[in-house]
Parts: sequence; structure tokens; C-alpha cells
Amino acid sequence: MNMIEAKGVTRTFTLGEVQVKALQGIDLDVRKGEFLVILGPSGSGKTTLLNCLGGIDTPNSGSIVVEGKDIGGFKEKKLSGYRRNTVGWIFQFFNLIPSLTAAENVALTLEMARDRKDMMKRAREALDLVGIPDKANMFPSQLSGGEQQRVAIARALVKNPKIVLADEPTGNLDWVTGTKIANLMRDINKREGTTFVVVSHDISITGVADRVIHLRDGRISDREEAAPEAKKVMRE
Repeated sequence: MNMIEAKGVTRTFTLGEVQVKALQGIDLDVRKGEFLVILGPSGSGKTTLLNCLGGIDTPNSGSIVVEGKDIGGFKEKKLSGYRRNTVGWIFQFFNLIPSLTAAENVALTLEMARDRKDMMKRAREALDLVGIPDKANMFPSQLSGGEQQRVAIARALVKNPKIVLADEPTGNLDWVTGTKIANLMRDINKREGTTFVVVSHDISITGVADRVIHLRDGRISDREEAAPEAKKVMRE
């Protein structure tokens, strides 16, 4: 069963007198519970595609269907609900608020979603899920880069999204820490059944993927299924 079906998706930006074709007819299916990696160099259209899948940006043409519903036909209120309830985001830069503790940063997602019941309890449970329950009362400046990214992952997961979209989630980390974060995301994907779509230029992250899509110049250039014998864990 597919969680996401993108058909003929295009996106063009106008920069001065120049037309930049960021996406040129993308056809992509994402299976429910899949860990999909979209690999490509800078400027290939990875982030634009992720933004379209997440309802942040709107394609010029084509359709994006999530759980059988075309999000392109959503009115703003319904689209906002999709972004708020269905999708969780992980970014390259942690985007944590320095004046808030780890637990408060995670709970803020629930506050913004007006899902205020037991916020701090759920935030601590999310931090436990990513392996740092003892860091709940620490501020970002007291955490390592890997710990800050774990807080960011907890923030994405606290609202129990069906889809997690990750934009270069290991790009701001050293190789060892990035490997741990990739393995953590894969572990959560398997335990929770959450669909992950991860875009990256880092080929090492493909070691945890179910499937790898290669994107170049706004087009899918290649598709790979993971080898049946492949271990879904990267070596640390």
C-alpha cells in the first residue's frame, strides 16, 4: 500500500529573468512504513520535492496524493491540518530554541498544534524514544550536536505523525554521530511503523534504506531496491 503517490510533479521558480526548473515531471510512490532515501547533489531538487510532499510548497503541475487524498485540492485550513497532524519534519540544522530545555522544545510542537494535553509527559516520552530521557531539563547549549539532533527527532515524533520528512538530517554532524542518527531513525521507522522520506547528498545514509531514489537536475535518474540480504544498520 502506498502512503504517497506523486505523479508528474513540476516546480519552476523565477529568479529575475531566469526560470529555474527545480522539478521536471517527478513520478514517485512511497510505500506505507517505508524508509526511502532520495539521494542527489546540491541543486538537484531534493528539498523542493520534500517541501511539495510536506505541503509547504505547491507544484506548478502534477499531483501529490497522500493516503488516497490529493493534497493539491486542499483548502488552506485542511492543508494546515495536514502539515500539523500528518507530517513531522527533521532538518539539517536543529532549529532548537536556546532559552528552552530539551523537553520544552519538544513540547512546543504540541503547543503550536493546540494539542496541549499532557504536553510535558509526552515530550519526555519522545525523548525516551530517541534515547536521551536524562537530557530533558538541559538547554541546547549543554547538548552535543548528536543530542540536539535527537531532540529535533523527538520534536518531529511527539505528535505521532504518519510521515517523517528529513532534509539532510546528518549533514551537520560528523560521520560517527551521523551514523548513529541514521540508525536511530531506521530503528524508529521499524518499531513505530512511521514512513520516512529522507533527502541527502550523503551516500552513506543509503545503508539504512529500503529503497534509494537518485535525483539529478529535477529528474529521477535511477531507482534502487535494497538488496534482500542487506542489513538495515550502518556500521559505526
